[in-house]
Amino acid sequence: MDEDERASPADHPVMDADAAAARVGHGSSVANRVCQTRWPIEAGGRRLYGFRVEASLPIACVTIGPPPEVLSRLEAVCQVRVVAADTPAGALHEALAGAEGLLCSALMPVNESLMAGAPRLRVVSNFGVGFNNVDLPEATRRGIAVCNTPGVLSDAVADLTLALILAASRRLVENATYVTSRGWSGGHPAPALGFDIGGKTLGIIGLGRIGRAVARRARAFGMEVVYHDTFETPPEGSDDCQYRRLDDLLGESDIVSLHVNLAPETHHLLDARELGLMKPTAWLVNTSRGPVINQAALVRALRQGTIAGAALDVLETEPPMGKEPILSLPNVVLLPHVGSATVETRAAMLDLAVKNLLAVLAGQEPPACVNREALPRALRRR
Repeated sequence: MDEDERASPADHPVMDADAAAARVGHGSSVANRVCQTRWPIEAGGRRLYGFRVEASLPIACVTIGPPPEVLSRLEAVCQVRVVAADTPAGALHEALAGAEGLLCSALMPVNESLMAGAPRLRVVSNFGVGFNNVDLPEATRRGIAVCNTPGVLSDAVADLTLALILAASRRLVENATYVTSRGWSGGHPAPALGFDIGGKTLGIIGLGRIGRAVARRARAFGMEVVYHDTFETPPEGSDDCQYRRLDDLLGESDIVSLHVNLAPETHHLLDARELGLMKPTAWLVNTSRGPVINQAALVRALRQGTIAGAALDVLETEPPMGKEPILSLPNVVLLPHVGSATVETRAAMLDLAVKNLLAVLAGQEPPACVNREALPRALRRR
């Protein structure tokens, strides 16, 4: 971002990207067009709007549209390039040229091609706890630290998980529709009765931070909790959670709730065979990642009555194309991946994502890194 050294934020307003690019002229680069903070400069006797360039500051590319106070925080120590989420791949690669940091949503693919076009990249800071959008082996091979935002969203996702369990058990969506569609006032038959969750068995697959938070809430409702994970001894504070083999958990649970990262070993963790082990009265809840379940197999199980229903915050393809069979099934509760969607949680996630980014750019260990073996190279490269 070019800047008159005498200019200051108080002296000059921020312009929108297109207006600034027009002032600079047709020769401006994509990197200029996607920057967000703009300052007047003197060029050829005319006052133009360009972009500040601080040769000593690292370049950080941001794709999540940060609020002004966060942008100011970044600009204090970085050259910031704010890129629209739908920027074409070619323009995105140009914007990333020379960038040492990338702050992006967990929906943005960070693949080998993108990393190859950003040879100075040292850190990818994901705005989210998931990191399956990043080619982790490739990032590690290149010495790029991959960071995420664990912990700060555990309560929000756990709350939503219980909300889905209650929505399923008490048929909240059906009853709400019954009222708003005037079925109640018109004297039409009411939806079927729901069921109590007290005394029922909740099977948690993945007893990490979120899984443990769900377990605490479920016990408050009087549920019995069993779990499956890579460890058989429950973590401290979860002593009343009983370990089960996966097949046994599926056959025993009245509600199964998924809380695992998406990785090669968890892709389609629940397929036709696993769904067939569940009770015909059981509900499946997923607030982790869509591809953990084989969605086609789930649709068949729901249609055939293999299980009673599913309550999902995530789908195998997001957003859906609009014609997926699961969208029209009557025994499904669907949400648009909003597990962390509270004002407080999103602010905490962004704060941690920024801390991760700035720590690596400053040569310091970040609060949350998923490939710590890449840190020695990431922290010393400049």
